Amino acid sequence: MIEELLPGSIAVVEAYGRDALGDGVLLYPEEEAVVARAVEKRQREFRAARGCARQAMEKLGVPPGPILPGERGAPRWPDGLIGSMTHCEGYCAAALVHAGELVSVGIDAEPHDRLPEGVLEAVALPTEQTRLRALARSHPSVHWDRLLFSAKESVYKAWFPLTGKWLDFQQADIEIDPAPEPGAPGRFRARLLVPGPVVDNHRIEIFDGRWTVGRGFAATAIAVPRPQSGERS
Repeated sequence: MIEELLPGSIAVVEAYGRDALGDGVLLYPEEEAVVARAVEKRQREFRAARGCARQAMEKLGVPPGPILPGERGAPRWPDGLIGSMTHCEGYCAAALVHAGELVSVGIDAEPHDRLPEGVLEAVALPTEQTRLRALARSHPSVHWDRLLFSAKESVYKAWFPLTGKWLDFQQADIEIDPAPEPGAPGRFRARLLVPGPVVDNHRIEIFDGRWTVGRGFAATAIAVPRPQSGERS
């Protein structure tokens, strides 16, 4: 799912069903200490995500090592790598790339179902809610509220490594385009409503992403390219 949403330079490893439970994934002692007192569900998610991440590291020719949570829980990747992880019930994925290839990566997967009551109003701008209603009328097979939530998560995961700052759900205005044909990935654009990160003396104001729905999941992904000279993102 997520692999089809990202450039080929990114190593993506996904796991479904029992493979997404983390069984058989051995943690480093430092990682074990992080989740030693966590509930079993959290431990499983932690192991599964790191299992996917280590396989992605191997794809890139990087020796596997411990992946510890840093500030606000964001993973601390080995020097020279950037990436993102996601997990939900029945699915887990990691996406990694050499730092010179891209600026940042954000991925997210959610169960493809309606959001719980009241969540949409808490995370979506009025303009976004209006657009979602139009999408629901024209493409009723997609749970657009859940897809928007996933896109917001991907935006945050791409944003935080560049800024080290919190980004509220309502500080990015996301417009989702329907897929061009059934089964094909769709696109979305996130316009930051606060000053964006500055990379190579260029301020990034927009994150472009892709989305897909399948196998009971909604998935979104963002790959932030390095700004070209004279370009304003």
